[in-house]
Amino acid sequence: MSKELSDIGLIGLAVMGQNLALNIADHGFRISVYNRTVSKTEEFVKKHPDTPGGLHAALTLEDFVASIQRPRKIIILVQAGKATDAVIDSLVPLLDKDDIIIDGGNALWSDTIRREKDLTAKNLRFIGSGVSGGEEGARFGPSLMPGGAESSWNELAPIWNAIAAKVDGKTGKPLEGATPGKPIVGGVPCTTYIGPNGAGHFVKMVHNGIEYGDMQLICEAYNILRHGLGLSIEETQKAFADWNAGDLDSFLIEITANILAVKDPVTGAPIVDVIMDRAGQKGTGKWTVTDGLNAGIPISTISEAVFARCISALKEERVAASKILKGPQTRFPGDKQELIAAVRDSLYASKICSYAQGFALMRAVAAEQDWPLHFGEIAMIWRGGCIIRARFLQRIKEAFDLDPALPNLLLDPYFKDVINRTQSNWRKIVSDAVLSGIPTPAFSASLAYFDSYRSERLPANLLQAQRDYFGAHTYERTDQPKGKFFHYDWVGDKKQHEA
Repeated sequence: MSKELSDIGLIGLAVMGQNLALNIADHGFRISVYNRTVSKTEEFVKKHPDTPGGLHAALTLEDFVASIQRPRKIIILVQAGKATDAVIDSLVPLLDKDDIIIDGGNALWSDTIRREKDLTAKNLRFIGSGVSGGEEGARFGPSLMPGGAESSWNELAPIWNAIAAKVDGKTGKPLEGATPGKPIVGGVPCTTYIGPNGAGHFVKMVHNGIEYGDMQLICEAYNILRHGLGLSIEETQKAFADWNAGDLDSFLIEITANILAVKDPVTGAPIVDVIMDRAGQKGTGKWTVTDGLNAGIPISTISEAVFARCISALKEERVAASKILKGPQTRFPGDKQELIAAVRDSLYASKICSYAQGFALMRAVAAEQDWPLHFGEIAMIWRGGCIIRARFLQRIKEAFDLDPALPNLLLDPYFKDVINRTQSNWRKIVSDAVLSGIPTPAFSASLAYFDSYRSERLPANLLQAQRDYFGAHTYERTDQPKGKFFHYDWVGDKKQHEA
């Protein structure tokens, strides 16, 4: 095989595509790159002439395909949806049997199933791979979640294992220090075969849903510290920095501490105080919530995190409402340091519930789709590279190593002990927030999820009676076998009938 042929190709040279291409080249793989705008391709390759593997600028799609050794491996990093379909359609006539297309975008996993089925019928192979870590992750080591046929994964694995983030095999701590041309050598790669067809993109979607939950919980903790406890920005920043040295050690806590230390260059005020409180979203959180509803799995923390972004977008309405609707203006009572510790405990307990919900959703959908998901391995590949990377994920891996069939993280001995230790502070913070008029939708939803999950009996018995009263929907009895249903004639002869 000619040495001039590339090991892999990539289409789409936006920031993520450029960084992933450089990461691949840094690991000694020759990569062909193509972008619809020819000048962008030429400028990118010209700017990086000395990568260890080498970059080939393909100016036409035909040149691009011809420049890659067979079976070809082609990464697509374009906008999810119609744009991805358009690129695939343009590639298909140029490809040969068993070539592999890899979609690295944030695709809806059901679209991935459809695409794999269509391409398989054309004797082509398809991998839908989640790529997490943002621009920096793509450049120096992302978390990669590939789904598709295992034989296709085996073709891609040498490259994905090389470019993925690495963690220490004993501690699970991310290995850092990669620079352009000098990638991390050694360690455990943050990628693994997830499962067939859409499994990789599904797991990436749930990752993003958990990310929504993490970010909202952190924002609520920040809001409590600033406005419930009345801490200065410096005191709030110190709290997050201190938390990052303990069980809450994570990328998101770390960058929160960094953000809170930054002053606005224009006003000199803390930069968070001049940033508009109106959050955006790209859809993966909403997809996660929709899948939770479809599967009948409560993911209330993640749902409230999505809705919190929705209500933040109603900025003008909120400003107008603030002049009409009034609530309490009290501060949290108690010792400042004890309250800071209580907020930390509340954040950790809520975080456990959020992840418990995400893994419960993965378990349910995996059963529906017949995907052999390995939850310990999923936690492992999230320990480095991705946005939710955290020390905490090592504990999740250990929980599933101890019991691969664990139905809920709350039942793991470690997490059960954490909840038992923190729930007094958790309840205090949620209660004080309610009394002080500070919204804590994700904290509150997490606590309600915990209390509901641990309840032997919920008031759904009354709900079933209501449904039977107005719609004859029937009910089960506590003194009869499961699956045996009854209807009561509430307004007629006042008798119970077996359904």
